[in-house]
Amino acid sequence: MRAFLRDALLIVVAAVIISLLIQTTIQKSSVNGYCMEPGLQDGQQLLINKVIYYFHEPERGDVVIFYPPPPYSPDETPFIKRIIALPGDTIEVANGAVYVNGLKLDEPYIKEPPTYTFRQGKIPEDEYFVLGDNRNYASDSHTGWTVPRQNIIGKAWLSIWPLSEWGFVQNYSLNKQIEDAVSE
Repeated sequence: MRAFLRDALLIVVAAVIISLLIQTTIQKSSVNGYCMEPGLQDGQQLLINKVIYYFHEPERGDVVIFYPPPPYSPDETPFIKRIIALPGDTIEVANGAVYVNGLKLDEPYIKEPPTYTFRQGKIPEDEYFVLGDNRNYASDSHTGWTVPRQNIIGKAWLSIWPLSEWGFVQNYSLNKQIEDAVSE
């Protein structure tokens, strides 16, 4: 009987530890709205990697989940957008294209080119410039706000629902694109 109780207690303790570990490293989130089309759809369920940014900083091209900055309410559902520019970068949107540090980005993931302009500006320290992939229908940094580093919850990692969309979320390395353009 003692061996049974000891084994049962060990199983319960192991289950609690595993559950806590999962809750601190992974979070489920859903896409709300059409701002990330065509890659992510309204209602799509994602798993978010909450620990990746303890090992390295967010990168250009990462699809991130974050708490919306003012003017939005802190009680709002977290937003999902793609990081386009990092702290210290310059950003400009003009003539249907996005420019980071003066270099035009090749963005195969967007629904259509932006029809708006965003005057060139420098991204503040510890802040990120994010855009939705559905550029013309997204509430994002082109409306005048950036995302503080502490507001980033994690990186979109895996699509789990609907099953037809199951797979890894496409995070395009814009860092590589900019590095290649500079080295040419």
